[in-house]
Amino acid sequence: MSWDGIFGAANLLAMLCWALLVLAPRGDISRTLIFYGGCGLLCLAYAVLLVLILTGAVDAGGGEGGASFTTIEGVRNIFLSDGGVTVGWIHYLALDLFAGMWIARDADAKNFSRVLQAPVLLLTFVAGPAGLLVWLIIREPAARRANPRKGKLKL
Repeated sequence: MSWDGIFGAANLLAMLCWALLVLAPRGDISRTLIFYGGCGLLCLAYAVLLVLILTGAVDAGGGEGGASFTTIEGVRNIFLSDGGVTVGWIHYLALDLFAGMWIARDADAKNFSRVLQAPVLLLTFVAGPAGLLVWLIIREPAARRANPRKGKLKL
């Protein structure tokens, strides 16, 4: 499969999981599909592809020079290739989906409506850390009410 194919498959998988997370009832089946079928598969793809690229077992294409995490040049070389961009994107997809799952579960536990959750989840989908930050701000009063001990939050 080409890097374009892997990129497209990862995007499709993530979008299907996000659609389930935002639109479907959150029962055991949907949570399991999102967690293992989405996050799990994306994490597996990321780990396998990263090892293959860093060991030189697959040609990532693109950048000259060594790929590494120890220098900015090494990291830049990773992202100068189709393989590096694909693996980096899968990294974002997996972690943003995991953050979205945590937000949804936390919001459900604190009885936030799905209508309020939807824009936060969509923001997390397009700009992961920004959506997580918005959720942390929104959840703070509810978290304090749930755990009134002074200054101690129950995460």
